[in-house]
Amino acid sequence: MFIESIELKNYRNYNELHMDFSEGTNILYGDNAQGKTNVLEAIYVCATTKSHKGSKDKDMIQFDREESHIKLNVRKNNVPYRIDMHLKKNKAKGVAVNGVPIRRASELFGIVNVVFFSPEDLNLIKNGPAERRRFVDMELCQLNKLYVHSLVQYNRIVVQRNKLLKDMAFHPDYEETLDIWDMQLIQYGKEIIEYRKEFVENIGEIIEPIHAKLSGEKESLRILYEPNVQMDAFEDTLRRSRKQDLKQKTTLTGPHRDDLSFQVNGIDIRKFGSQGQQRTAALSLKLAEIELVENIVHDYPILLLDDVLSELDHGRQNQLLAGINHIQTVITCTGLEEFVNERFRIDKVFRVISGTAGSEN
Repeated sequence: MFIESIELKNYRNYNELHMDFSEGTNILYGDNAQGKTNVLEAIYVCATTKSHKGSKDKDMIQFDREESHIKLNVRKNNVPYRIDMHLKKNKAKGVAVNGVPIRRASELFGIVNVVFFSPEDLNLIKNGPAERRRFVDMELCQLNKLYVHSLVQYNRIVVQRNKLLKDMAFHPDYEETLDIWDMQLIQYGKEIIEYRKEFVENIGEIIEPIHAKLSGEKESLRILYEPNVQMDAFEDTLRRSRKQDLKQKTTLTGPHRDDLSFQVNGIDIRKFGSQGQQRTAALSLKLAEIELVENIVHDYPILLLDDVLSELDHGRQNQLLAGINHIQTVITCTGLEEFVNERFRIDKVFRVISGTAGSEN
């Protein structure tokens, strides 16, 4: 699969933009704060309906406009797809595929698979569990439509249950309705746990040899799923924690509190690893992500590298570049000098200046 072109209108700092991409390596270069990352964000939004930064729709629309429009043309298995995304300040976004409106995000997921790698991702290992859950969710949502349904339902139930827990301070008689929410929480929660468990096992098998190579065969990395609650104990644990839930007015049990553990030679590098170990593990995770997508969908994803090469040392740069020379890649950077040594082929170059992007070849 590969992106043929993208069009933006009233999106971030772009009034209007049209870019035609190469199937190979595309470089967007220019000074900071010119709009390079905004192009990658727009691609990611078309693949997942969400910003990689967690931005709300209204934040991606130009300040003095009510709407913005993204049009992404993709070719997959030699079949063309056009994804139209209308972002609106005060309404839900509108999405259409080949001119046909869709109602659910699950209808969009999987048309184009992307792997986004930014400097922030290098801190994925040492940062809080919410970021690691988000990583799992965004990858699984692109690969499994059933997971999308389970996650949407589960998150909706957690919100409703938490609201009920707060309301019960004024309406104690509402407690009898908790059982109804708990049944649904357990149903969808168990589905999420099962999908996440399988995902971590699959990516764990892929990541071990990748990390061994990155570390010069000196380290062995294991990625472990740490569910907040075991599937067979979910109902009992939820029932026992109800008193505490009522006290704290929030749901304390369930996969919305899951985490991942990264162990190098048996040591948890979230807590005890060096920055170098944590960064190597994060790089291994992204490379494993690419291979996992290929294994499941039998096609390579599109790789979006947002100024990440400048954050890696020479050795890790070479390892990353060696692993992506066979897939479409869009790379942002501040200058071309770091690519002059011809470590890999550059197919198309764009210079980005103040909301414009001109092709230089």
